[in-house]
Amino acid sequence: MLRYLYRRLGSLAATLLVASLVVFVVIEVVPGDPASYMLGLNAQPDTVAALRSELGLDQSKPARYVQWVTGMLRGDFGQSYTYRTPVADMVSDRLWISLPLALYALVLSIVIAFPAGIWAASRRGGAADTTVMGFTQLGIAIPNFWFAMLLVLFFAIKLRWFSAGGFAGWDEGFFVALKSLTLPAIALALPQAAILTRVMRSSLLDVLGEDFMRTARAKGLSRRQALLRHALRNAMIPVLTIIGLQFSFLIAGAIIIENVFFLPGLGRLIFQSIAQRDLIVVESVVMLLVFAVVVVTFIVDLAYAWVDPRLRRRS
Repeated sequence: MLRYLYRRLGSLAATLLVASLVVFVVIEVVPGDPASYMLGLNAQPDTVAALRSELGLDQSKPARYVQWVTGMLRGDFGQSYTYRTPVADMVSDRLWISLPLALYALVLSIVIAFPAGIWAASRRGGAADTTVMGFTQLGIAIPNFWFAMLLVLFFAIKLRWFSAGGFAGWDEGFFVALKSLTLPAIALALPQAAILTRVMRSSLLDVLGEDFMRTARAKGLSRRQALLRHALRNAMIPVLTIIGLQFSFLIAGAIIIENVFFLPGLGRLIFQSIAQRDLIVVESVVMLLVFAVVVVTFIVDLAYAWVDPRLRRRS
């Protein structure tokens, strides 16, 4: 198991190194000079040059890359060009919105998908299976931003159960803040729940046809007991894969939803920083999201080894 762990840690470190290089190169080729953007079109060249020197933009790109990476290793993400505040402070303020939102949406997705997928698999070919698959197809087809606007129209404007946007803040109370995240979490969770339901159903159907399931039934277990005791655990590897990918997507892919609901999270921060050519913020936040994706993938790999001991032996 230790050898398996060390191999995955090495892969994680290499992935982060390559990702940091790609993120830096891609963002640096974005048109527009931050100093020129901040000073406006009529700025004098010497003023622009002075600001570039102050921001460290006059250094070579390799030097700036090394400085950026070593700073991140120390927990220093640099200083925002636009707001002149540490990027780490900006990220930490918004992380307390984006991370709970992603976790909330993931929990909703699992709560919906697991029972629906198990129910559909246990009634393969029946009316229940057809109904569940129909709803999952609808959930995949509906864009989450369009569904988000429908939620706002119905629950915020018509019924007035929720606010149309904004975030109350955790200092107002846990349930008040959670209520502010409910509609965005539902909008994010719907397509993910649909995908996870289909994967759960498909994985369970594959397992239900295995010989060990027939043996379990022959030993006297009911269909439900065999499904819950034996089939479910053996069907979890593809499901864990999707859950890991979904959590990564929910953290990194909530830019549109956060803008629909005016949530001051990481998604809006990236959107605003791109518009303002605040490259250091964009680089740092994107790298943080890449780190989250890689770490979640690493955790999923460990979960594989826990669910299926054969993976540990192969490593």
